[in-house]
Amino acid sequence: MTPTSRNSGAAGRAAPPPVGRGGTGVPGWLVLLLAVSTGLTVANLYYAQPLLPQLGAVFHISEATAGALITVTQIGYVIGMLFLVPLGDRIEKRRLIAILLSVTTVALVVAGLATDFSVLLAASLFSGATSVVAQIMVPMAASLAPDESRGRVVGRVMSGLLTGILLSRTVSSLVSDVAGWRAVYLGSAVLMAVLAVVLSRALPGHAATTDLPYRQVLRSTAGFVRTHPTLLRRGVYQAAMFGAFSAFWTTISFVLTGPGYYYSAVGIAVFALVGAVGAAIAPLAGTWADQGRTRVVSGGAFAVAGLSFAVAGFGQHKVIFLALGAILLDMAVQTSLITGQHTIYKLDPQARARINSAFIAIFFTGGAIGSQVGSLAYRDAGWSALCLFGGLLSVAALLYWLTERRALTAREPDLGNA
Repeated sequence: MTPTSRNSGAAGRAAPPPVGRGGTGVPGWLVLLLAVSTGLTVANLYYAQPLLPQLGAVFHISEATAGALITVTQIGYVIGMLFLVPLGDRIEKRRLIAILLSVTTVALVVAGLATDFSVLLAASLFSGATSVVAQIMVPMAASLAPDESRGRVVGRVMSGLLTGILLSRTVSSLVSDVAGWRAVYLGSAVLMAVLAVVLSRALPGHAATTDLPYRQVLRSTAGFVRTHPTLLRRGVYQAAMFGAFSAFWTTISFVLTGPGYYYSAVGIAVFALVGAVGAAIAPLAGTWADQGRTRVVSGGAFAVAGLSFAVAGFGQHKVIFLALGAILLDMAVQTSLITGQHTIYKLDPQARARINSAFIAIFFTGGAIGSQVGSLAYRDAGWSALCLFGGLLSVAALLYWLTERRALTAREPDLGNA
């Protein structure tokens, strides 16, 4: 036990027992509900990506300025991860989820009614911050599952999350084509309101695991980064991967609506749907994690991510290569994320919300940087520069992974090595 966890205020409290009697120890309906809920909430971060060309025309702004909407939304998510998700260890989770979803609903209504781009930015900051509900439910699923099936349960819930990320672009494109961009935000506001009611009634009670004051909860969250080298390493891995992911998906709509393609909103929707194939690997990645293969699988994911940008870069004039690159990238990012979460959830069962908070905040910072730098690279030097940027991030993660065994310590030997 780490010094941080000894002072967590959770002495004498046991983690909630596994629920259900299925093969994973968690009822199938509950896993499905958590998967769908994480997908619907995290989708709020990505609805704007295929809308950027349309928003640029409506608000008379440049491509790089429009891309700032994605960056601001992800910054909001980082803020939520740092200041809201740690409350998952401090406040009963069902209540916290309902409160955050209520705020998300209001922010999305404001975004849908915005007449100025600055108002849309501000609303997106708030909706991004409160959409961290997804990252309260993932540690919740991990706590409900027994050790031997935790990877599978988390993998299934995370498959819902990645599906939400990828299908959000398809739904956003289709809805905006039929009813305009405002309907995307207002429709999501309705979904969040319904979800708040459903989850408040359906989720099992999940008591707080610490009674520390809020300030100390935040301090302990930062402390986990210092006391657990694995947490920082896994966060850096995913920051590079998510930076590459965000750069790709923030700019691909400009490619598909530009010379050589001139895709409509429906065309972009179909392309995004193809990319959702990558979500299918999540349960398999969870099984690999349960089998102790996380280290080798993580290295393979970084290599595949680099390959995806090579495919998309060299084949930029043929949509089949762009689609193949998207599928490979999504599979790689999902695999890295599942193996990373499986590893960090072992560090301190009584502080999973705070550990997950630090992990996601680190890698979403990478995502925010990736989306903005990617937008600038595409604006200044085109798709080839974007693919070079994404490929370099993937290679950087792979090179850092090669140092992993030397970084093992007697205190924390499990970095997912197989």
